[in-house]
Amino acid sequence: MKTSRLALSALVCVAVVGLSGCGMRIPADPHGTIERVEGGTLRVGATELSPWVELDAGGEPSGLEPELVTEFAETLDAEVQWATGSEALLLDALERGEIDMVIGGFRDDTPWTEGGAVTRPYTERRTEHGVEKHVMIVRMGENALLSELETFLHEEGAS
Repeated sequence: MKTSRLALSALVCVAVVGLSGCGMRIPADPHGTIERVEGGTLRVGATELSPWVELDAGGEPSGLEPELVTEFAETLDAEVQWATGSEALLLDALERGEIDMVIGGFRDDTPWTEGGAVTRPYTERRTEHGVEKHVMIVRMGENALLSELETFLHEEGAS
């Protein structure tokens, strides 16, 4: 019994050491988003909702969230490629993997949670109806990207 426990412990140690050296990132992105984005392109869908996202006549996003996303992309040595459209259109593109994240003044009670994974609220705004907590949405399952984004938003003190 003692020998089998010892053998099992040794096997676990070998597995841990082996996995730690294989470059596996935890949390991981099953679709490899963070690895593709680092040093490459972050594909972001933006839907207009002032002051969070505003679109100029040419469809170029500006506002609070595009500024944050651009700064986030810089931390990954990435360029931002923008796509614009309705929430439904962009969430469909997110589910198909055509874009990596969606912004547009989404609140933490967004009905779009089945189409993507929401960040923890990164800012709050008091309104006449109470407190609105705002989130961004990334592709479902891309936990490394979600973690990097949440860490950035927290460190940035976006609220």
